[in-house]
Amino acid sequence: MKAVPQHPVVIIPGVLFWDSLYDIMKEALGGYLPEEKIAIVPVSLIDWIGFPPSPEKSTNRVMSALDRTIREIEQKFPGEPITLVAHSGGGSVAMVYLLEKPFQGERYHPGKHIKKLITLGTPFHTSEHYAKIKTDFIFSHLQADFFDRVSVVSVVSDKYHGNSEGSFVEKMCYQFYKNVLDDGNVAGDGIVPAKSCFLEGAVNVTIADAEHLPTPHTRWYGTKEGVEQWIQWL
Repeated sequence: MKAVPQHPVVIIPGVLFWDSLYDIMKEALGGYLPEEKIAIVPVSLIDWIGFPPSPEKSTNRVMSALDRTIREIEQKFPGEPITLVAHSGGGSVAMVYLLEKPFQGERYHPGKHIKKLITLGTPFHTSEHYAKIKTDFIFSHLQADFFDRVSVVSVVSDKYHGNSEGSFVEKMCYQFYKNVLDDGNVAGDGIVPAKSCFLEGAVNVTIADAEHLPTPHTRWYGTKEGVEQWIQWL
């Protein structure tokens, strides 16, 4: 078993995904550090969509849940550095939170204990409308000294190549990738093109064999096999 830091970890679900889908990631990480030090932000589908629908406010709702979870972890393990592990669009929510700037009227001060953010298949470059609300905000406030305060590791898989003239899977990947970037003829994790996740100032890591969606019978980032490919950066 690979030795990893025994600090608390907070898992942030991706957009339109809910907390129980990440139990498998918590279990996999529990093979490396005590499970009582691993928390999943309690996020529901309604948090992402809103009721009545207000997806433009989803970041604020999820940041509120994230902040509560971090405060609970700080109380349980005072003084210990905390690592955030965020999947998909949860990674850009985490970045907005960590920037400590007013976002749609709300601002958080996570404090000095958040030392690292690991994103898994998080597109920082995107043309998708609601995702772009976050990424535009990030790039308007992100400064080089941010990475002196928080180490960021952006992990993405290049398992699937999009091809508009290829197989059924390649055509599907092409469409998904094209929804994120203008070009679908690139490699990615089946939903997000790899190059959309590259963030200047972060440690950008490309892994070979992980899928994006946290669905049964897939080797996504949160499975035992998926975690094994990025655990060294924890």
